[in-house]
Amino acid sequence: MSKIMNIAVIIIFFLAVTGGHSRLLAITGRDIMLKVDDRPDGDDRSMEMAMTLINKRDKKRIRSMLFYSRDYGKDVKSIFYFQKPADVKGTAFLSWGYDNPDRDDDRWLYLPAMKKTRRISGKSKNDYFMGSDLTYDDMGNRSVDEDTHQLLREEKLNDFDCWVIESIPNDKDYMYSRVITWIRKDALIGVKRDFYDRQGRMLKTMTRTDVRLHQGFWTAFKTEVHNVQENHRTILEITNAFYDLNLKDSLFRVSTLERGRLK
Repeated sequence: MSKIMNIAVIIIFFLAVTGGHSRLLAITGRDIMLKVDDRPDGDDRSMEMAMTLINKRDKKRIRSMLFYSRDYGKDVKSIFYFQKPADVKGTAFLSWGYDNPDRDDDRWLYLPAMKKTRRISGKSKNDYFMGSDLTYDDMGNRSVDEDTHQLLREEKLNDFDCWVIESIPNDKDYMYSRVITWIRKDALIGVKRDFYDRQGRMLKTMTRTDVRLHQGFWTAFKTEVHNVQENHRTILEITNAFYDLNLKDSLFRVSTLERGRLK
C-alpha cells in the first residue's frame, strides 16, 4: 500500500473515531438549561418595569413596578413592588427561589387594601399573578431539575442560532404538560416559549425581544405573553436596569413586604 493510501486510511480512521466520540459527548438538553441557569447576570439586580394587560377587546391596563433580586449561591430572592395606578399601589410580591428541586419555593403576596400578607403555596402557585398571563410559578426561579429536558433540534429564529428544548415537568400534577423553549446560543436567553396545558393543547406563548448587552449582561428588555386560549396578552417592558448594587438582605424580608414601600 502506498504512503498516500496509508495516510488516507489513517485520516478516515481518525475522523470515524473522533466523529463517534463527539456524538457521545454531544450537548444534552439538561446541559443547555444549566448554561441558561448559570448565565451571568450579576450578584444582584434592580429594574423599573411597565406591565401592560390587554384583553380580547384590546382594552389596556398599564401598571408600573419595581423589581429587585439577589443571588444567594444558587438560590434567588426577589421582590416586585407596584407603584401605579392607585388601585394596586403598594401591592408587593416576595419570592425565595431554591435551586433544590425537592424544596418548594417560598412566596408571599402583600395586599395593602387588606393590610394582609398572603402566603402562596401548594396549587396556588399555578394562579395567575395580578391579572397577568404569568403564574406565580412563572415569576419565580424554577430549578433545572424540576423538569426533564430534551434537545429537539437547532434552528434559526429571527436570524439568531437557537437550541430548541422540550421540558417535561417531573410533577405530573403541574399545570403545564410540556414547554418548548428557543434559546439563543449567543445570549443564553429563552427568546420564545410555548406552553401546553395538561391536555396537551397550546395554552400560551412567550416571546422576548430587544435582547441586548446592558452593563455587560445580556438583558431582554421586552417580554410578551399571549394566552391563546383566553386571547389575553401581557407585555413586560424594562425601562431601567442596574446590576451589582450590593442590595441589602433586609429588602427581601416579609417585614419589608408588609411596609408597602421599599425604603
